[in-house]
Amino acid sequence: MRSNAFLLPSVVLIASTPSLCDFPVCRSCGSEETLVAWVKRSERNVPPLGYGIPTSNGGSMLTKIPVTYPMGQGEPLNIIISGNSDSRVLVDSPSDGGLQNYFQSLGFSGECLGQRESVHQAANLGDGHDFKNETAVIRWNYGDPELGACKETIQGGNHFRYWIQDGPQVNSGAIFLAASYEKPIAQQHDIIPNGYNLGRDWLVGNITQSSIPTLNLTNGTTYSGSTSSEGYTYKTDISYLSGYLEDTNDGINHNISVGVDGINSVDGLVAVLDVDITQVPPNTSYVHFRSFFSFSL
Repeated sequence: MRSNAFLLPSVVLIASTPSLCDFPVCRSCGSEETLVAWVKRSERNVPPLGYGIPTSNGGSMLTKIPVTYPMGQGEPLNIIISGNSDSRVLVDSPSDGGLQNYFQSLGFSGECLGQRESVHQAANLGDGHDFKNETAVIRWNYGDPELGACKETIQGGNHFRYWIQDGPQVNSGAIFLAASYEKPIAQQHDIIPNGYNLGRDWLVGNITQSSIPTLNLTNGTTYSGSTSSEGYTYKTDISYLSGYLEDTNDGINHNISVGVDGINSVDGLVAVLDVDITQVPPNTSYVHFRSFFSFSL
């Protein structure tokens, strides 16, 4: 008589090494929090693109703002961190190489002294959550991770809001950013001319450590670069893609001041970031996952 055998996946904990996981089923390494990251990754349903296109499922690539002049204008979701990125990066945490630490590696920090902005923007990522407010506002920290966001709040600079695509219909884990470069608070944080496209590209330039030629970008333009924070090094591959946003002034917040000299407020391009962790701090423990399946009939 033949027997049926089935071995469940095994998990091996390996401590005190800077090495990275190399097993293809799980790209996550780290502590208990990263174990949660791996579980979340296994629960996600990531489309081949690494994200669901919001407009394909009733969503929008423009935010919703409570009051605009005229009413009904929004701001572009012009950066996407792919759900195919390292699972650790997609955990909204400052530790274990998480999203907040990745933002810090780009020169950005959370709100000044933890204060939340009073005017929220909402986004519908087409994931089944309808419109929901931003997870947080992240600001250029002027080289000071602790207090630099306070300086940006006062004198302006690059900043972005972000949302996580984690709904019941599309649970990719991708991060959608609305980036722009704003004027000082004394000027009501208006957006500088071409500030949506420049906000996107100056963030990308922080990754590449080079100037991004905003006016010369086209569909399919690619870049790559590395950044570091708290002992973690991130390699980011960037692809500019068209077809998600329109090249337009129509429906864009601040379009009178942002779209100037024949340049539309939004150029129709989205920067898609695919992020890997290539270096971790010494003596970092990590979980090495291996799946073993054995069947006999």
